[in-house]
Amino acid sequence: MSLRVFVTGGTFDKEYDELTGTLRFRETHLPEMLRRGRSMLDVQVEVLMMIDSLEMLGSHRQQIAEACARAPESRLVITHGTDTMPETAQHLAATITGKTIVLTGAMVPYAFGSSDGLFNLGSALSFAQTLPEGVYIAMNGRYFAAGHVMKNREVGVFEESPNPPTSQD
Repeated sequence: MSLRVFVTGGTFDKEYDELTGTLRFRETHLPEMLRRGRSMLDVQVEVLMMIDSLEMLGSHRQQIAEACARAPESRLVITHGTDTMPETAQHLAATITGKTIVLTGAMVPYAFGSSDGLFNLGSALSFAQTLPEGVYIAMNGRYFAAGHVMKNREVGVFEESPNPPTSQD
C-alpha cells in the first residue's frame, strides 16, 4: 500500500530563527521524521506550501483539495497547522470522495525535540491505512471525523465537537 503525505506547513515544520527570535519555515522535517521513526511504509512526500494555518485562505484549501483529487494514492496524510485544521478538514470532506484523508499537526515544532509531531505523524499514517473512506483529524493518539472536531485552546488538545467549524477565509 502506498501513501502520500502532503505538507502544508504549520507548527509541525517551524524552526526557531536565532537572529530574529521568531519561528519560521525552511524545509519540511518529514523525511527525517520518517527515517527516525523507522517507517517501512511506501510514502511519497509532496510539499504543497509552507505557511502558518492562520494565514490559510480558501484558495490554499482549494489547492490542497486539488492535490488530493489528483493524487494516485487513495490514502493520504496532510500535515497542517492546528489552528485551522478543522476548517480544512471540513472543506476536504465537502469536496473529495473515494479517499481516506487524515490531517495531523503538532502543538510544538518538531525541531524543538519535545514535539508531539512524531507521535501524531505515526498515528496519522496508521489511521490512514485502516480507516474507511472519509476525512479525519489525528491528534494525540485519537482520530476525529471532519465536521465533528475542535481544538480546545485552553488545554491544547483536539476533542469531539457536535458543531462544524466555521470558515476562516
